[in-house]
Amino acid sequence: MYLLGYDIGSSSVKAALVEAETGKVLARAFHPESEMAILAPQAGWAEQDPEAWWESVCTITRQILAETAIDPTDIKGIGIAYQMHGLVLVDKDQQVLRPSIIWCDSRAVAIGDKAFSQIGEERCLQHMLNSPGNFTASKLRWVKENEPAIFERIHKVMLPGDFIAMRLSGEIRTTVTGLSEGVLWDFKQDDLAHLVLNEYDISPDLIPEVAEQFKSQGSVQKEAAALTGLPVGTEIYYRSGDQPNNALSLGVLDPGAVAATGGTSGVIYGIVDQYKYDLQSRINSFAHINHRQEDPRIGLLLCINGTGIQYAWMKKQVAATGMAYAEMEKLLAEVPVGSDGLRVLPFGNGAERMLNNLNQGARISNLHFTRHTQKHLFRAALEGIAFSFAYGFKVLQELGLKPAIIKVGNDNLFQSETFSTTVAQLLNCPIEIVDTTGAIGAAKASGYGAGIYSSLKEAFAESEKENTFLPGKGQAPYLEAYDSWEKELKHYQDFANLKV
Repeated sequence: MYLLGYDIGSSSVKAALVEAETGKVLARAFHPESEMAILAPQAGWAEQDPEAWWESVCTITRQILAETAIDPTDIKGIGIAYQMHGLVLVDKDQQVLRPSIIWCDSRAVAIGDKAFSQIGEERCLQHMLNSPGNFTASKLRWVKENEPAIFERIHKVMLPGDFIAMRLSGEIRTTVTGLSEGVLWDFKQDDLAHLVLNEYDISPDLIPEVAEQFKSQGSVQKEAAALTGLPVGTEIYYRSGDQPNNALSLGVLDPGAVAATGGTSGVIYGIVDQYKYDLQSRINSFAHINHRQEDPRIGLLLCINGTGIQYAWMKKQVAATGMAYAEMEKLLAEVPVGSDGLRVLPFGNGAERMLNNLNQGARISNLHFTRHTQKHLFRAALEGIAFSFAYGFKVLQELGLKPAIIKVGNDNLFQSETFSTTVAQLLNCPIEIVDTTGAIGAAKASGYGAGIYSSLKEAFAESEKENTFLPGKGQAPYLEAYDSWEKELKHYQDFANLKV
């Protein structure tokens, strides 16, 4: 028996085929080979074509089936992880009405801020655990205000994973975890967030039917079978936003457990068993994949938009043509901690929630032409991301999160020894690298939904630890460099506030 998982990212779409009995990964694939385009019709906007995600799903599915030559009828479950907060709109014929407004798009910030005030900040946080912010519900309101002709044609509103499930099955559904990430779920009422829907004058009829997290959520229909090579009737048993799924993949399920990732964006995601929220809305609180009203599991999510995308920019714009990340790592390792005073603020990928929605672009400061080189820029870029993690982690600590260890996957910035060591030193917490990915996690989660595994812990029991980065005695230079960076950030914030 086999399990198939997808991870619908904004950089690429990934897939993994897992042997259910052993947990062994038989094949992995991703598409496209270069990073997927993000369209920015205006400054602060970010859009992608949902059909491009679907075409990538079809391509990598055929690739995996050809590579492994397995009998596709032996695939017993499909799981889908996806980039959170995106808005996908379809008409009654399930045709996409406009490009998806994705997670790092900032156009709806003012709309969310106004709704937060109108609903009442305390009331909003008590019910939804978040302000409407720049999330899916606010993006939908933006469409209503700015593209009324498109809004009138909407049949259903979906998240990216809901869209892929629809393309596979022909059925439109969503989940409680997905609704909570769009600020469309009321935790007090255990129902749709009518407070938000009423404020935005949006009919609840636009929201899809809610499916259970680990039960059948539809099966592959004839057209999708022809495009992917999957048999008609193959069941979808799981879908989740990428960060809850990443945590699940790492076995982060219980209160106090913490996961992190450093992909296009950077995230620290910790689990609590209470309805916690940040009064300043610098972090987000969402239903975790094992949340139940009678037994809460809330994921506290700190997101930094400008992490991997900033380092990828360095690779494209600063590194020599064809230089790999491994070569960049060798070069930057020659530079001392603190990058000889060069500092980078990586906030150039949309409004940063942990900075109260500041969206003023990235900054390189204290650059000296006779002192700093290409390798200094590489190290300062990585350090800036690590320092951002440390800055945001203080907020999580204020909410009582005190992990003994932070778990991360092996397919992102944490592959960098320099980056992982810096984070471990600054947080004074071990960083454990686990041999898994979001697509692998989604595949195994579908196995639990299919009844192949008796529990989620059994599903992820075979995940192997690859490496651990420990905080050591040499913390002083890291803390000194962080202090200088934080002062630069404070200056940057003060300047931005003056401009406003």
